[in-house]
Amino acid sequence: MAAKKNSTSTQKSSTKKPSTTKASTKKPAPAKSAAGPTVPAWHVAPDKTKAWKKLTALSKTGNLMTGKSMDLRKAFAKDKSRGTKFAVEALGIHLDYSKNLIDGATMDALFALATECGVAKHMKAMFAGDAINVTENRAVLHTALRAPKNAVIKVDGKNIVPDVHEVLARMEKFANAVRSGAWRGHTGKRIRTVVNIGIGGSDLGPVMAYEALKDFTERSIDCRYVSNIDGEDFYEKTRDLDPEETLFVVSSKTFTTIETMTNAQTARAWSLKKLKDPAAVAKHFVAVSTNAAEVAKFGIDTANMFGFWDWVGGRYSMDSAIGLSTMVAVGPDNFREMLAGFHDMDEHFRTAPARKNLPYLLALIGIWNRDFLGCETVAVLPYCQYLHRLSAYFQQLEMESNGKRVQLDGSPCRWQTSPVIWGEPGTNGQHAFYQMIHQGTSPVPCDLIAFAQPLHAVGSEAAGEHHDILLANIFAQGEALAFGKTPAEVRAEGTPEWLVPHRTFTGNRPTNTMLIEKLSPRMLGRIIALYEHKVFVQGSIWRVNSFDQWGVELGKVLAKRIIPELSGAKPAKTAHDSSTNALIAKYRALRGR
Repeated sequence: MAAKKNSTSTQKSSTKKPSTTKASTKKPAPAKSAAGPTVPAWHVAPDKTKAWKKLTALSKTGNLMTGKSMDLRKAFAKDKSRGTKFAVEALGIHLDYSKNLIDGATMDALFALATECGVAKHMKAMFAGDAINVTENRAVLHTALRAPKNAVIKVDGKNIVPDVHEVLARMEKFANAVRSGAWRGHTGKRIRTVVNIGIGGSDLGPVMAYEALKDFTERSIDCRYVSNIDGEDFYEKTRDLDPEETLFVVSSKTFTTIETMTNAQTARAWSLKKLKDPAAVAKHFVAVSTNAAEVAKFGIDTANMFGFWDWVGGRYSMDSAIGLSTMVAVGPDNFREMLAGFHDMDEHFRTAPARKNLPYLLALIGIWNRDFLGCETVAVLPYCQYLHRLSAYFQQLEMESNGKRVQLDGSPCRWQTSPVIWGEPGTNGQHAFYQMIHQGTSPVPCDLIAFAQPLHAVGSEAAGEHHDILLANIFAQGEALAFGKTPAEVRAEGTPEWLVPHRTFTGNRPTNTMLIEKLSPRMLGRIIALYEHKVFVQGSIWRVNSFDQWGVELGKVLAKRIIPELSGAKPAKTAHDSSTNALIAKYRALRGR
């Protein structure tokens, strides 16, 4: 369903009065001369704003690597309140952004940039259900997935919230049946393993949430995730499983995604090798899809098909039916708590003043580091083993959303867009790549994420409490990255002069530190929504469409052409470039084809 602009949104929160926004009653404006959509006049290109010119001037006062642009040692010495002045707290998340190379003038210009680029108006249009995904003429309403039951969000004149909650209710019924043992396999055995088959947004979110909330899961049911078309992924995930006790969740909106459907067909054959009866498919497979015909053709009872909508992008779908495996694992109550956390952050983003708004702050500091200080990457470093898949999840969220080179009107961006997102949990990363972060030639802004309360207080009097050691490390890393170690300090330790340069740390390496109360389903929802809205603000300023992903298409199209040339089903062609032709020929020779 392609959402139009004649939509209205009324969202109610348990703690706030109902908010009502109403979009224009006009249909989306037709493209001028078939050249594309008309971009609203308020959606100003960033380099056309006064704030951008101001920020450019501020960034030219020095060089990030030498510290001439700002010396954090001097900044903290001059302003004893800096550590609290550049910090904000909301929803149990304390964000300290004082160790970035910013001052009051920088922040003033960044907030002015957001205003001049129309971020607030763009946000209002998103919540209202306007078709802000202009290349696909769709609304962007992942926020509706976690709206309370009494909210009203209209698309094409229809309130979509009842549809969302109807799917949630069906998910709950199914999850409870699997968890209680009421849902049995074809031979009457209880389900012991749930295997989610999906890729991209149909995998990264569910597996991240499953790992993040492991402490809240039903441990008698194991969840596994198959995504890679590499057959070794499927083999390793199923090699020790019993088909009689295994349930597959096939997650594909169209039920045609080649990786997912190849793995699903392999799973079907694997199951029937033991179960024999094709009727068994209905008890061992369910679908998250909107293509009832293909689901039925596969052998899945469409009564066990859980749908979602075109106004939900894949990388924003973990709180939709795509999260079915998550709900089975953690239970409906905890899943609902996670949704409530998403909604908490939605309301904070929608209502909090920009200077106290967590997504705004993360986004604007990211803009400063990317576009004005030349930082090409961002490391997301959770000091929490449960969040070991968080960085991989944020890679898709940010890089697929904002990894664009053209503006909404199709003209080239004259500024940098998405940085490379990467990272691993601390303290493992400290013994892998922190050397480069501290002393390398490329500055790497870091998001350091930690929880004040551990889920498990592990330790002994002799060894020390693990969580204290963990938190000491994250605080120490932020301090070391900011302030470094001067040559004079190194010499004072009696270091030989030839060794001084090797042991010197320049400092002035920017970090955000998020100290959060405790990991829970609700808090996980808040964290994910925080980054979703950060991406939105940055995409608004960069004037790109954060909600399409045409960049993934070309390689898939070419792969479909090459597949039969590799298998021997068709003769090898010479229609490719010389390199690709040679590789295809070499592969066929090595496979004896």
